[in-house]
Amino acid sequence: MSATASAATAVRAPGALPVLGHLGPFLASPLGFLRSLAALGDLVEVQLAHQRVLVVCEPTLTRELLTHDRAFDKGGPLYERMRELAGNGLATCPAADHRRQRRLIQPTFHRSRLPLYARTMTDRIEAGLTGWQPGQRIDLVAELRSMAADILLSTVFGAALKPQTCDSLAADLQEIMSAIPRRAVLPALLNNLPTPANLRYRKAHRRARGNMAELVRRLRTDPADGLFGALLGGYDPQAGDRPFTDTELVDQAVTMYAGGTETTVGAVCWALFQAARNPEAGQRLTEECRSALGSRAAEWDDLARLPYSRQVLLEAIRLNPPGWLVTRTATSDAQLGRHRIPAGTTLAYSPYLLGRLTDQYPNPDRFDPDRWSADGPGGRGPAAAFGGGARQCIGEEFSLAEGVLMLASVCARWQLRIPPDGLRQPRLPGLTLNPLHLYATVTPVSAPRP
Repeated sequence: MSATASAATAVRAPGALPVLGHLGPFLASPLGFLRSLAALGDLVEVQLAHQRVLVVCEPTLTRELLTHDRAFDKGGPLYERMRELAGNGLATCPAADHRRQRRLIQPTFHRSRLPLYARTMTDRIEAGLTGWQPGQRIDLVAELRSMAADILLSTVFGAALKPQTCDSLAADLQEIMSAIPRRAVLPALLNNLPTPANLRYRKAHRRARGNMAELVRRLRTDPADGLFGALLGGYDPQAGDRPFTDTELVDQAVTMYAGGTETTVGAVCWALFQAARNPEAGQRLTEECRSALGSRAAEWDDLARLPYSRQVLLEAIRLNPPGWLVTRTATSDAQLGRHRIPAGTTLAYSPYLLGRLTDQYPNPDRFDPDRWSADGPGGRGPAAAFGGGARQCIGEEFSLAEGVLMLASVCARWQLRIPPDGLRQPRLPGLTLNPLHLYATVTPVSAPRP
């Protein structure tokens, strides 16, 4: 966005410095900086070094931004960096490619298939929890990520990876996703320097895409059940469709692996952390899970008996949404509410900011799962946490079902004691708000009630 191309009615955030703009306070406390913008107006202009960005700070305006996805297409500095990893995958492709991709992928995420996927989820969760021992100190992030990877590989890819490959993917994705926000706001010159951080990023990028390319080659040779088996031949030439190329399949594989592991893992870890930190909510969660499950792993038919577990998960997502900052680009001159948006403008919205608005969520810093009860004020879910409009996350229900099954299965069997230093967070949030580590000592829950 050029210096003269700013929306006529946007409020400019105070405190910008020459050259750096608001980069200093953003890097010092990005979540606090974003949250402070809501008091200035519904659309606030900030400058992050060379980037001028209009931040949408109001839910109705955010819904309008997401609904008009052709006028406000995926783009901007965050998506430019995400495309380095995910290429033209479903989450990062422009609107012109999205309709075709969504049409080909959508049937495999239809709600009618979720019970089948849930069987695999239950099996993998049970296998993971069986390895825990009373009194053991575990890293919940690592344990749940391993479960989520097993689930994803079985349901989506219908294939297994060697344990060392899974470990490499987890480490590489963490390296890449932690670097993306920093690389998004720094000039290209700095990102291209051969610094240790940049070299680690490039190595992780090459290795992650290489591992996914090898998986795609295997599936080309021996197609399996699941999403990728359908993608290999699931196109209709009569409708003008064409098959995915190998590069496009790698893009989709990276997109789904990253989204299908990191999103669920972060949500469940934060839910467990908040349940341990809030004894009343934690006790209510445990009682529901024990009453519904005894000490077994949760199944698809149990979801209707686990309403509070879903509320806990949604409240954890509100407080720590997986994607805390998202950018868009105006493809032409457009109108957003009362604001005139010139073509080429970079816009951003923040599910973290929207989830902390006091007029939407009274006492927004308080962990209150009852916001999401059937008669509560929260509605269907946290604002924009899973996107919106035509770009609503295709795996939202898959992820929420997996998250509730995982959360309830853990809480039915284990009590968690998280020490004061058990939560380890990065100094600067990565692409998600996931913790780096969440250490807990596990002890069995008392005998199940009749």
